[in-house]
Amino acid sequence: MGSQVIETESGERLVVIPEREYEALLDRIDNAASEAAYDRIKEKLAAGEEEMLPAAMVYRLLDGENPVSVWREHRGLALADLAAKAGLDPDGLARVEAGEEPSIGTTKAIADALGGGLDDLYA
Repeated sequence: MGSQVIETESGERLVVIPEREYEALLDRIDNAASEAAYDRIKEKLAAGEEEMLPAAMVYRLLDGENPVSVWREHRGLALADLAAKAGLDPDGLARVEAGEEPSIGTTKAIADALGGGLDDLYA
């Protein structure tokens, strides 16, 4: 059908297009944005800046499981191993995994030992 140009009293030019063409244009814009986001993620993965997580792990986190426990198990570490790597007492780490609120220093030590960031543990 094509487009129609309308000029307002102030001289602004407006283009009127059929709705189906407008919807198709929005779809193309959305697809381009999605492809760009996907490309950025691929670049970060290739550079080692991002990590793919198994769906089961994501579901555990979404279900409210303790993120320290979930990440520790994902990394294949026993509680004592993570405690040693983070420079913490195993009993203290067990209390954190049971729900005790750690200090920011403890959280940072755990995050570093797990190879992640603070936002991975408490976003």
